[in-house]
Amino acid sequence: MKDAVISPPKGRPREFCVDAALTSALRVFWTKGYEGASLSDLTEAMGITRPSLYAAFGNKEALFRKALDLYEREKLEYMHTALDAPSARGVAERLLQGALENQLSNCDPKGCLGVISSVACGSEATSIRAEVLERGAVAKRALVARFERAIEEGDLPEGTDTVALTSYLIAILQGLAMQAGAGATRAELEGLIAVSLAMWPKR
Repeated sequence: MKDAVISPPKGRPREFCVDAALTSALRVFWTKGYEGASLSDLTEAMGITRPSLYAAFGNKEALFRKALDLYEREKLEYMHTALDAPSARGVAERLLQGALENQLSNCDPKGCLGVISSVACGSEATSIRAEVLERGAVAKRALVARFERAIEEGDLPEGTDTVALTSYLIAILQGLAMQAGAGATRAELEGLIAVSLAMWPKR
């Protein structure tokens, strides 16, 4: 879909870049959450009409899933590369530092899109919430597997509860996003990271 251009039906001469429109939709969802983003908010930000939105992306739910894919590709890439760190602590450091830099970016909204959308509770958002939670579960399983490997390699102590350790790390990541969204400074967030890593299991 890179650099694709959608041409509206005959009688509507307007054209638009799908990638640019999707980026705009992502910012709306990221700022307002799934339920808070109205179709009017989305079409205004994307610079398109509702028929064009439906033609290019399907309904609001389908648009959100495409925006979530974009979010994971562009904003959460550090989560994939973190798993390649040579130590379990290195994985945690890369995750926390990547999250910090994301939150301090001047060009994106603050907070975590997954957290914002997973706490949605209206009937309209049921399937979206399930989607976000399942994607989070996939990431959690990958972390658990990485920490299990760390035990086998002698990098984590025998008997380490890898599920609990992963849940702890995810809770710190989510808390960091929430505090950044509430206006926490770099120094405050770096302090949170330092204290969290100080509690990391020792060999």
